[in-house]
Amino acid sequence: MNNYFKNEKWDKPITFAVKHKDIDVRMASRSGGVFTALTDYVLLSGGIVYGCVLDDSFSAIHIRATETFTRDRMRGSKYIQSEMGDVYKKVKEDLDSEKYVLFSGTSCQVSGLIGFLGKSYENLLTIDIVCHGVPSPLVWKDYIYWQEEKNHSKVKSVDFRNKKDFGWKDHVESIVFENGKIINSRVFTTLFYEHSILRPSCYVCPYKDIIHPGNITLADYWGIDNATPGFNDDKGVSLVLINDETGYSAFKKVSEMLDIRKTRIEDSMQPPLETPCQKPENRSEFWKNDINKTFLLVEKNNKPTKGFYGKVKRKINKLLNHILND
Repeated sequence: MNNYFKNEKWDKPITFAVKHKDIDVRMASRSGGVFTALTDYVLLSGGIVYGCVLDDSFSAIHIRATETFTRDRMRGSKYIQSEMGDVYKKVKEDLDSEKYVLFSGTSCQVSGLIGFLGKSYENLLTIDIVCHGVPSPLVWKDYIYWQEEKNHSKVKSVDFRNKKDFGWKDHVESIVFENGKIINSRVFTTLFYEHSILRPSCYVCPYKDIIHPGNITLADYWGIDNATPGFNDDKGVSLVLINDETGYSAFKKVSEMLDIRKTRIEDSMQPPLETPCQKPENRSEFWKNDINKTFLLVEKNNKPTKGFYGKVKRKINKLLNHILND
């Protein structure tokens, strides 16, 4: 039995680089499509999947899925805080009804579920996502409104990271409007990586480590070219950390869907596995600025070009000085 309260997590995770064999699945996913493989198995077994989606107002919320159409909404990135609502209660009801349940979320959300349940369940599989930090939903709502005003139309859909047009390594958000217009932007992306819009608790996050509360931990495999040269095709590779026997058992059951390479955790390290994001010294000044003016300035300095890799990170420090001193 998987019992979190008896410290059955392994001292060191087993590490894999993974790509789904179905290229369409990978292109619809944030990284390598492992979430789809695991949730396909759960749904085909008659189980329930819980994960994050964007609702009609483009707020992030956790929902329950019993079929692939709803599950598909959970794929891809949502760089904002998700609302849990009564999801923990629903998870417990499903578990007590002896349904197989997969719950996915950030490490703090998985930890929160474990605490809420108060005991272990053999029919629960938890997946936590390596999290850079969680931006303010208020800034996101302001950003959507700003884009709608500027483009004279309501937003129809949002892709936080357009992998199809810009590749896996780049990070460009694409917004489709009801009037048919499509814009590609790095505005919210830039603010996200600059760290000023993260919630305060993210600066002291206790989960920036190789040890995580989930049975399985998923992330983009940054550093893949060093960890296993030749495996990267810029269409997405997942870093998979198997944290205990429950996670290992589930991973083995979906392995035939996946192209897998065994790697070393030492070759897989990235900042969110080592330390929390550093709180900017002038964060309070940032929040005093006119947000629309900030959006406009960021937009002027970060025009995305298809195929252009790494532009965001190179301009962050310079951009921050402009924002705060304008």
